[in-house]
Amino acid sequence: MSGRVGDLSPKQTEALEQFRERIQDILPQLPAQHDHFLLRWLRARNFNVQKSEAMLRKHLEFRKNLTVDTIITEWKPPEVIEKYLSGGMCGYDREGSPIWYDVIGPMDPKGLFLSASKQDFIKSKIRDCEMLQKECDLQSQRLGRNVEAITMIYDVEGLGLKHLWKPAIETYGEILQMFEDNYPEGLKRLFVIKAPKLFPVAYNLIKHFLSENTRRKIFILGANWQEMLLNYIDAEELPAIYGGKMTDPDGDPRCRTKIHHVGPVPTSYYVRDHVKMDYEQCLTVSRGSTQQMEYEILFPGCVLRWQFASEGADIGFGVFLKAKKGEWQKAAQMQEIVPSQRYNTHLVPEDGSLTCERPGVYVLRFDNTYSIFQSKRISFSVEVLLPGHLQSPKASGSSAIQPDVANSSQS
Repeated sequence: MSGRVGDLSPKQTEALEQFRERIQDILPQLPAQHDHFLLRWLRARNFNVQKSEAMLRKHLEFRKNLTVDTIITEWKPPEVIEKYLSGGMCGYDREGSPIWYDVIGPMDPKGLFLSASKQDFIKSKIRDCEMLQKECDLQSQRLGRNVEAITMIYDVEGLGLKHLWKPAIETYGEILQMFEDNYPEGLKRLFVIKAPKLFPVAYNLIKHFLSENTRRKIFILGANWQEMLLNYIDAEELPAIYGGKMTDPDGDPRCRTKIHHVGPVPTSYYVRDHVKMDYEQCLTVSRGSTQQMEYEILFPGCVLRWQFASEGADIGFGVFLKAKKGEWQKAAQMQEIVPSQRYNTHLVPEDGSLTCERPGVYVLRFDNTYSIFQSKRISFSVEVLLPGHLQSPKASGSSAIQPDVANSSQS
C-alpha cells in the first residue's frame, strides 16, 4: 500500500488514527490538519507513530522560531539574494504539480556569501518551500484532487570548482537537512540535466544529507534529457530552452520572468571580505624554508580542495605533481600545477581547488624562502573529494586524510 489517502492498509489506518489522537494539542497550530498532510509525516518515518510525532512537534518549533507562518508576507530577502540566487517556479507537470528550476552553472556562491548571511540563504529557501506548498494547495483546489509534491529540474551545466567551495557546500547541506526534517514527502521527482564530469564529486558531498527515499526520486538524465522531460511535462508547460514551447511574453525562451538566470555578484554588494573558516591543522614554516604536503591521488577525477590562512604576514603557495611518494624534490624538479605565488592570507584567507586529471602525488607547497627573519604559522584544511562511485574516507567514518609533510630550507 502506498500510505496515501484511499490506499492504506489496516495497520496504516490504525497508525493514522493514533497519530491524530496523539497530536490533538498541536493540531490547530499546524499549517494543515487533513489526512493528506498527516500521512506525509507518517510515511517519512515508515508509519512509526512515535517517531512521526516527534518529527512533527520539532517542525512546529521550527515554524515558531523562524516565524515561518508569515515568512511570505512579512520577510523580504536581501536584494542580492533576490537578484543573484538562481531558480524559480515555472509551469506544472502532467499531474498538475508545480515545477521548480535551479540553474546552478552561472551562480556565484562566494559572491553571495560575501554579500548576505547564511541565515538569509536558509530563510530564502524556507520562503521558497512555503510558496511552493501554497501553490500545491491552490492546485489541489483547482484540480479537485490532492497535490502535495513538486517536480524539480536541476540544470547543472557549467558546474565547476567554484561551486564546491566549502562554506557553500556546508550551507547547502544544512538547507537539504532542513528540507528533509520539515517538508517530508514534498518532492515527487528531481531531474538532473546536463551533468558534467564534476557532478559525481559534487553529489558525493551532499548525498548523505538525503534520505534513502529522497535519493530514489533523483534521476540523472543523459543526452536525451529533453525527450525525457517531455514524458513528464507538456511542451506548453516546459520552457523552450529546455525543449518545450513556453516562452515569456516577449518571446524569451528562458522564461526569465519566472526563472532567475543569474551571473557574478558585483563587489558593490559585498559586506565582508571573507567567510570565517574552521581549520583542521596548523604548521610553522621556518624563515627561509618551505613545507611540502603530499597527497597521493589514485584515481583520475578526484578534486583536491584547500583553505589556509597565515599569521602576521604573507606566504607563498603552489601545487606540484611528482611520480613517487616520500621522495623529497625541489619545486624545479616537479611539474607545476598551480603556479606558486605569494598570498596575503594574514589579511584574507585563501581557498582553492583543482580537478586531478591523472593519478600521482600532488604536493601542496608553502614557501617562506623569501623571508629572512620571520617564521609563518599556517592554519589550513585540505580535502580529497572523490567521485560518486568511490566512497569518501570521511563518509565511511574513518579519520580525515593526513598528509605526508616535508620541511626544507631549499626551494
